[in-house]
Amino acid sequence: MIGIAVVGYGYWGPNLVRNFAEVPGARLVTVCDLDRDKLKTVQARYPGVSITDDLDEVLRNPAIDAIAIATPVSSHFRIAMSALMAGKHVFVEKPIAASAEEAERLVDEAAKRRLVLAVDHTFVHTGAVRKMRELVTGGLGEIYYYDSVRVNLGLFQHDISVIWDLAVHDLSIMDFVLPSRPVAVSATGMSHVPGEPENIAYLNLLFDNNMIAHIHVNWLAPVKVRRTLIGGSRKMIVYDDLEPSEKIKVYDKGITLGDSATAKGDKVYQALVGYRTGDMWAPHLDVAEALGLELREFVKCIEHNETPIADGQAGLRVVRILEAASLSLSQRGRLVELEQMRRVA
Repeated sequence: MIGIAVVGYGYWGPNLVRNFAEVPGARLVTVCDLDRDKLKTVQARYPGVSITDDLDEVLRNPAIDAIAIATPVSSHFRIAMSALMAGKHVFVEKPIAASAEEAERLVDEAAKRRLVLAVDHTFVHTGAVRKMRELVTGGLGEIYYYDSVRVNLGLFQHDISVIWDLAVHDLSIMDFVLPSRPVAVSATGMSHVPGEPENIAYLNLLFDNNMIAHIHVNWLAPVKVRRTLIGGSRKMIVYDDLEPSEKIKVYDKGITLGDSATAKGDKVYQALVGYRTGDMWAPHLDVAEALGLELREFVKCIEHNETPIADGQAGLRVVRILEAASLSLSQRGRLVELEQMRRVA
């Protein structure tokens, strides 16, 4: 049995505790939080689980093999590095760290100690996103664009901008689904609460090929929207996470390109671009809870010395984009090359 400790019992911690309590091969040993009232709630619901407000006690406990971190982003690096140095495997809430430099140090430390380092990119474990990856690699043709909207009213964060809170989901999905990586990013946004981080932002990501990606995130929208479009040369996908049943719809629609050499005058454009309209279908999806699958994978990776889907490298790639987007945001949308960010680091 893999002994597990959950550090942080605020917004996301209860979900980790609930799922770890049911994961085969795992034993939830301890929950750690600074708030004693929250710990009393844990004790009432899980009487067999110990509680503590002392992180050092968790790190010293030989019965604990792995630590799951659900604390504010600013504390991720400190807690995760302490856990790795104590010989514990680590599962950390997104984003993996507050900077690419911190994320890289965690990746290096985990590799040096041969420990599993996983980041909570929950959406890559959903049936919908896994189906999108399957479709992108096998049926959409050349990918033209990735366009996503993730907006709602709240929940405002005081220590991070809307990019680090919401866009991290779309960036992790994009990282998992698309066959290529972005090379540059530009971002614009605004804060409407004095002294607080940006609450609305728009990211544009450029690739070496003809593909482009756009992400819109917003804490000030009157409605909740979770929608992604992926356009290919053969087919297109609409992913609506709020749709109760048909979350993925595949459209046999697109454009066909002709030969301009055979056309003259006003007919050149018509010869170049034609439109194709076909059927729509909604594939069957696995409806198992993504977090439960993710934590089962984490435990399995510890048992068999395997690499999780959302490993430290995936977390690092996402943080590099977030960091570059933040720099662009501070400079009114200047295009930031990701390779340049790596060289500066």
